Amino acid sequence: MLLLPWWIYVCIIGILVSGYMAFKTAREDKKVDQEFIEKEGQVFLERIEQERQRRKAMQLQEEPIEKDQSAS
Repeated sequence: MLLLPWWIYVCIIGILVSGYMAFKTAREDKKVDQEFIEKEGQVFLERIEQERQRRKAMQLQEEPIEKDQSAS
């Protein structure tokens, strides 16, 4: 088993642990990014809905004026 010096085995173990930690960190970062994207998307959808409601309210306010003018 000891065909190589002990420090080479330590280096190999270090490389494996480093690779595992890099993979784990990348996966966690991807999860955090996805949560952020979903949160921002929800904010965007809420803004769109507010704009629709505002436009609908503006349109309802304008309709009686148009009807009064056309009746004259």
